[in-house]
Amino acid sequence: MADSGTKVKMEQVKCASGDPITVLRFAGDITSSSEPAVLGTYSGLSPETSKRILLDFSKVEYLNSSGIALIIQLLYAASQKGQTVQTFGLTPHFQKVFTMVGITKYTKLYPDEAAACAGFE
Repeated sequence: MADSGTKVKMEQVKCASGDPITVLRFAGDITSSSEPAVLGTYSGLSPETSKRILLDFSKVEYLNSSGIALIIQLLYAASQKGQTVQTFGLTPHFQKVFTMVGITKYTKLYPDEAAACAGFE
């Protein structure tokens, strides 16, 4: 399948604690064709240097059930590697969807990056 135009930017930030946090910033649509961008970027992270991960959905325009399945795969892999994941930037609709499908077992949802960072404290 062709790439849906999903963009994933990876960067390191420091929250109030001063510890490095890896942020995956998603942009565009997240669908079944987003697997190389979403899971490919995640698989490039080292569990030793990326123990804390933020998922930024603030620039996601569209997220379907296949895209949600990709996020669940990412979150499950992170839990298996002992990584902690916090999520922010979801619309109220997708906050509700993430809660209904059980994603909140693997990640807490926050309104913005500052709140998500504080969740690591």
